[in-house]
Amino acid sequence: MNPHDPVTSTPPLGVLAALPQELGDLVDAMRAEGTMRTVTIGRRDYHVGTVHGTPCVVTLARIGKVAAAASASALIHVFGVRQMIFTGVAGGVGPGVRVGDIVVGETLMQHDLDASPLFPRYEVPLLGHARFAADTGLSNQLAAACERFVADEGAALVERFRLHGARVHRGLIVSGDRFVSSAQEVRSLAAALPDALAVEMEGAAIAQVCYEHDVACAIVRTISDTADDHATASFTSFLTDIAGAYSSGILRRFLAAYAPA
Repeated sequence: MNPHDPVTSTPPLGVLAALPQELGDLVDAMRAEGTMRTVTIGRRDYHVGTVHGTPCVVTLARIGKVAAAASASALIHVFGVRQMIFTGVAGGVGPGVRVGDIVVGETLMQHDLDASPLFPRYEVPLLGHARFAADTGLSNQLAAACERFVADEGAALVERFRLHGARVHRGLIVSGDRFVSSAQEVRSLAAALPDALAVEMEGAAIAQVCYEHDVACAIVRTISDTADDHATASFTSFLTDIAGAYSSGILRRFLAAYAPA
C-alpha cells in the first residue's frame, strides 16, 4: 500500500489514543471488517481501513505532547486526515468531576508551557494563542455519542465498578509532560486555571497541530482518577478494568453516526 493513497474519495478520520486500552476494541473491530492494512511510520503502526462504517486511520500516539504531535502530523501529511479525535483517560481537577465521568474538550491548553518573560505564561511562542479550540461540530458529535453511551450503559457501569456516577462535562482540558499525582499539584492547577476540568498529557499538542494545519479535532477523556496522591493506583486500576469499556462504547456510537464536516 502507498500510504499517500486515500482509503476512499473522502479523507479518512484519524483516531488516536496514548495507550492500547484507550482504543478499546477498535483495531479488532477494523480487522473483523476485513479492510485493515497497517503502515509503519516513525515506529508507530497506522491501521487503515473502515470500522463501524467509517473510513479511519487508527494509531497509538503514545504518551506525551511530542509523541502526540508527531502522530497527528503523520496523520495529516501522510494519510490526508482532515478531522481527528483523541480518546483516553485523564485526571479530574474541576469541581464535581469524578472518576467515571467523561470530559469532552471545548478548549485545550498546555499547563506547563512558560516562555515568560518573552511571551505571556501559557502562550505558544509566535502563535499568539494559549488556548486552542476543538472543532465545535466534531465535538458535538462526540459529546452526543458520550451521552448515548451513558444513557445506555452508565447505570450498569456504575454498579459494576462501584463508581459515584457517570456524567458528561464539556470545557477546558489542560495538558502537560508530567503525570499529575498529588493534591498539592491539583490545588495549584485549580488556582492557576480555575476552569480546568481535566488534566492529561497529549490533548493540547494535538489541538495545536490541528490549528496550525486547519484540521478539525475533538478530544474526549474518561476520568480515571482525581490527579491526587491516590492517582497512580487509581489510574492503573481504571485503565485495566474500565477504560476499554468506555472507549469501545463511545467510539462505536460515534463512528456509527459520524458525519464529516
